[in-house]
Amino acid sequence: MCFEIERKSVFLPVALLWCLFSMAHSLVVGQDLADFESRLTEFTLENGLRFLVLERHTAPVVSFHTYADVGSANEVKGITGMAHLFEHMAFKGSQTIGTLDYQAEAKALVQLDEAFLALKKERQRTGEIDGQRLSELRERFEEAQKDASKYLIPDEFEEALTRAGAGGLNASTYYDATQYMVSLPSNKVELWMALESERFLNPVLREFYKERDVVMEERRLRTESRPIGRLIEEFLAIAFKAHPYGEPVVGHMSDLETMTRPEAELFFEKYYSPGNLTIAIVGDVNPTEVRELARTYFGRIPARPKPGPVETVEPAQLGERRVSVEDPAQPFVLIGYHKPDVNHADDAVFNTITDILGVGRTSRLYKSLVKEKRLAVSASAFQDLPGDKYPGLFLFYAVPAPGQTPRQCEEAIDVEIERLKTELVSVKDLEKSRSRSRAALVRSLASNRGLAGELTYYEVITGDWRNLFRQLDRIDQVTSEDVQRVARHYFISKNRTVGVLETVPVQETESR
Repeated sequence: MCFEIERKSVFLPVALLWCLFSMAHSLVVGQDLADFESRLTEFTLENGLRFLVLERHTAPVVSFHTYADVGSANEVKGITGMAHLFEHMAFKGSQTIGTLDYQAEAKALVQLDEAFLALKKERQRTGEIDGQRLSELRERFEEAQKDASKYLIPDEFEEALTRAGAGGLNASTYYDATQYMVSLPSNKVELWMALESERFLNPVLREFYKERDVVMEERRLRTESRPIGRLIEEFLAIAFKAHPYGEPVVGHMSDLETMTRPEAELFFEKYYSPGNLTIAIVGDVNPTEVRELARTYFGRIPARPKPGPVETVEPAQLGERRVSVEDPAQPFVLIGYHKPDVNHADDAVFNTITDILGVGRTSRLYKSLVKEKRLAVSASAFQDLPGDKYPGLFLFYAVPAPGQTPRQCEEAIDVEIERLKTELVSVKDLEKSRSRSRAALVRSLASNRGLAGELTYYEVITGDWRNLFRQLDRIDQVTSEDVQRVARHYFISKNRTVGVLETVPVQETESR
């Protein structure tokens, strides 16, 4: 809506927005940073678990955000998809939550693992497969699953929070992190402490193989059945030949089919140590009480070594890489250039380029490809795919209009990239970018939940939650010369990967 107003009536709305955003900048970066520091309590338990507690007494609600510094980038071949699958497991309860008789259940789970390993071994046996033997092992595995499920109290963890008035109960896994979030009435802080600490103290990975099947179905629906999903997977696989950013978050199907519950337990032991967790609590809370409750509940978790970062470094490309996926679907073109991580000095410049080229209907790509040349129905640019903890990609993409081709869109995108290299962006464009960055920060501070997520992200990825505010100063310092320098340095052919979704007739794909 803001872009429509600006497009119809230029001077007054832009001047008014500039005034408002300038005021917001002063408020957010100046007074609010100091105000946040006065209201935000930081502490770290003896086991290494870090807390950020921000008081906001505007409503009797509290948002909780647990940030686990582990994602699919921490996986290796053979267990791709494990980080995402463990996210599912974290809702299955513990030795005291979700079970009728844990001692009996534990024995049943061991028998279930043994049954699966026997089935897996038979499937992998060389030579002719014994169909009868395979059928018997499959029946044994299914019976073991039924036996283990007898002790299960379904969804007890989630229902305890729901009965307490939980909102926004969710979790997410991506390349750099796994996150768990929920909001509750402010008188339920201790309940959350008890439940959240319990699932990281004594988790029980019950229904592991059933949830693994759920994830496999997710892969079929979100990647294998979606042309763009397949393109992105192929694209990342050639953009990263060494770094695990090239592996899919959902995992490879063969890894999902063969991974075991004991492997998931080892993954938990390594990556869910207290020192690898950061928790933000934002809302109507008393920091002193929160600290005492944290010591009582989370202090029970034994300290374990914090895992190190991914050591594999993606080598520089020696030339352009290209991949195409053929499908009877809407064509698509994706162009990626390798870029540094979020803590690099040029990150603010990439943020500015994102805004100028790719944000909204006034962006250069949209105006050129969609409105003027009518080559595409959509075109944009953005940074940080797959992630930003490690060096990633700056992306350009376009969806060709009917009768137009990916190659035409690619060439038109190249024109806009060259324009960045040969023409200095105007002061007006830089000011608009800064204004939108301020507006985005103001929006991120609006809700307790959004703020909790931002605090944990900046604390873990950049080392200091205050960088949530300081990023505006860095963006304000970006010059036209910086934009030109970065474009000339990074947006070069040998640093580029191109992915194209080529439209082919249905009969042609079926014949393959």
